[in-house]
Amino acid sequence: QVQLVESGGGLVQAGGSLRLACAASGRTFSRNAMGWFRQAPGKAREFVASINWSGGSPLYANSVKGRFTISRDNAKNTVYLQMNSLKPEDTAVYFCAAARMLYSSDYSSDFGSWGQGTQVTVSS
Repeated sequence: QVQLVESGGGLVQAGGSLRLACAASGRTFSRNAMGWFRQAPGKAREFVASINWSGGSPLYANSVKGRFTISRDNAKNTVYLQMNSLKPEDTAVYFCAAARMLYSSDYSSDFGSWGQGTQVTVSS
């Protein structure tokens, strides 16, 4: 199983940017698609973005398309989420997840390993 640790969260003003990172341990990282999900207070966890094993075929939620970019560096066992033009509605705990297969997915059930999450707060 892949162990995941997120970093890079924080407090930012609306319109600002943050870059989240997720460091993975385990020799299978390059054979897993990776994803980011988020959960706002009182709401269900929702899909944000995912990327396939080689760094291609990114998928994005409609709410973040054009503002967020997912990428990965298999040499560093790390996946990133660049978040630009942040809005107050982006405020949530952001979770990194490793899929059970090679290819991108927006279904949380396809992801078997999860990090502890990092808080992102966007002030208006």
